[in-house]
Amino acid sequence: MNIRTTSFTSEGGFSLLELIVSISILAVMASVIPAKVENYQEQAERTAMVGVVGAIQTSLTMQYGRILTRGRPSDVEVLKTDNPMRWLQQKPTNYAGEFDDPTPLTVEPGNWMFDRESRDLIYVLKRAKSFKPGTDGKQWIRYHVVVYYEPSRLPSLQDAPPELTGILFEPVEPYSWF
Repeated sequence: MNIRTTSFTSEGGFSLLELIVSISILAVMASVIPAKVENYQEQAERTAMVGVVGAIQTSLTMQYGRILTRGRPSDVEVLKTDNPMRWLQQKPTNYAGEFDDPTPLTVEPGNWMFDRESRDLIYVLKRAKSFKPGTDGKQWIRYHVVVYYEPSRLPSLQDAPPELTGILFEPVEPYSWF
């Protein structure tokens, strides 16, 4: 009696099931990766913007110190109308310049510009998928210098001019990312 045995051997190819699983995995990865990359690019843009704002705030503090050192505290009001980019030793490469009555289309997205009329420094967003704009609804953030004063708390100095309590470079109106 002859008994035949059958052996299964692999011929080096993919089975249909393996091919379907591989294509499914690639399809899932292809749909997830672009969304993650876009999110990381938006975070990088936001971080770069915040870095410029921080440099301007530091420069504003230095300008304020220069004014006090020169003994001319009344010059603080001039800082509210000056272009903050002038205070930086080196302007960012994405600073487009000064404009009269700009719109978000005045410069390429991802650039800074100074509005000569409102005296605001504006950043036009390049990636704003998760950006919630202010009341104007535009894809930009407007910044300005705010000087805070407070009346003297000492009864003997009630008639004295208000005291400077802070000077900040801050957004004109609130904005957020969600």
